Amino acid sequence: MVDVAVVDYGMGNLRSVEQALRKVCPDAEIAVSDNADVIANARRVVFPGQGAMPDCMRELDMRGLRKIVLEAARSKPFLGICIGLQMLFEHSAEGDTAGLGILRGDVLRFASNQHDAQGGKLKVPHMGWNQVKHGGHALWQGIDQDARFYFVHSYYVQPQNAALVQATSDYPQPFACAVAQDNLFAVQFHPEKSQSAGLKLLQNFMQWNP
Repeated sequence: MVDVAVVDYGMGNLRSVEQALRKVCPDAEIAVSDNADVIANARRVVFPGQGAMPDCMRELDMRGLRKIVLEAARSKPFLGICIGLQMLFEHSAEGDTAGLGILRGDVLRFASNQHDAQGGKLKVPHMGWNQVKHGGHALWQGIDQDARFYFVHSYYVQPQNAALVQATSDYPQPFACAVAQDNLFAVQFHPEKSQSAGLKLLQNFMQWNP
């Protein structure tokens, strides 16, 4: 039994995630795996993702990992990252794609004609460092309010239940950038690329016992 399995369905920033986890927990047994048995028996699961939602869902199903990801998201400490957050919801506007439906709500695209407070045009995708306003969830312990995290995304989640939202960022309106439900926590930003704040979040996840 490994301490944490990083789900490999061909679409994630796997090595960066693995290296960040090894940095915060050097003694942990970490497996980057597409083996359903390894994922099923892991104590914790990290579900990363990057690329387009239709491709991610297709690759997940081609590798036969949908069922095991659904089970892990309902039964053990589970961390979704970037598309790994979006895939947890019911539907994405990207390619009119059905998600896993673990959480109720939709994934929407940022409008392309938005401007910041100074009148500058905001690009899509939203790319770079942005402040995060967070609540009192255990995974935020030791992380400053308005800490900066690294984002790369054109789509954002809109949960049906506002109580799921554990953090927001602005682009230019507030959008949900972290959600939680029971044993599940998922973020839109990349903690593995977010320096000390991101490493602290990953460390908190490795110590989290929901």
